[in-house]
Amino acid sequence: MGNIIKTIILGIIEGVTEWLPVSSTGHLILFNSFMPLDMSDAFVSMFDVVIQFGAILAVMVIYFRKLWPFHTPATAPARSQFKNMETEGAAGRFQHFANNWMHMDRIVLWLKIIVAVIPAVIVGFPLDDWLDAHLYNAIVVAIMLIVYGVFFIVIENRNAGKTPRVKSIHAISWKDALIVGLFQCLAMIPGTSRSGATIIGGILIGLSRPVAAEFTFYLAIPTMLGASVLKIAKYSGGFTGSEIGILLLGMAVAFVVSIFVIRFLMKYIRKHDFKIFGYYRIIVGVLVLILAAAGLVHA
Repeated sequence: MGNIIKTIILGIIEGVTEWLPVSSTGHLILFNSFMPLDMSDAFVSMFDVVIQFGAILAVMVIYFRKLWPFHTPATAPARSQFKNMETEGAAGRFQHFANNWMHMDRIVLWLKIIVAVIPAVIVGFPLDDWLDAHLYNAIVVAIMLIVYGVFFIVIENRNAGKTPRVKSIHAISWKDALIVGLFQCLAMIPGTSRSGATIIGGILIGLSRPVAAEFTFYLAIPTMLGASVLKIAKYSGGFTGSEIGILLLGMAVAFVVSIFVIRFLMKYIRKHDFKIFGYYRIIVGVLVLILAAAGLVHA
């Protein structure tokens, strides 16, 4: 199978599994165990992370109107965004500027996203190389798939019939954002699923499923962008023309597939829970353990 076909398949896997709570990194590792790209190990390791940039772009496109924090005086709201308007001093000048140019609720949302990213930066940056060397293998992926699959089922059963505390993305508190960011650190172990860890964390602290999923999508933008930049910076091989082509193709496929998957997931979780993904994770995890025991995937 040629690299182009493999790249298209990897792009599809990334676009589907990045947003569904089933671990994109884990699925990419498993695919590479069976049909690896005919490229250097250093490039494949970098590719598996940087391909996520295509998925990030899908979030930016779908949620652009909700995330873009600026407007012009001509499109400014008729009423002030501040309960108590100052008429003088620095506070008054800032409020006047903000009313003319900024959606303050979106600015605050971005600040909460930044707060949620901080734990991953503190923990992930120094551990990046160690994680690559010790945890990127099929056994770890299988165990994490099973463990978090069980978590999903248990948590959904525990929360059945409960009314969520947070039903709007802008109602997420600073504390909520930080806790979700701490849960995101769990996803540094391959097979965990970044979206799975943050959605579980969000549900546990009282976020509704749609809010937990949407905040997870937003949180992916700085997190995955930072991870992609870090991997590119550490890639010492220099890019050949074919490598650039493979990388761009993978990102393009991931972008297109992500558009459909994100829209599907947001419709799905308005009427369904996440237990189906828990069962899927357990089945795949057990299958991987069997394949590893048979020597058919790299343990």
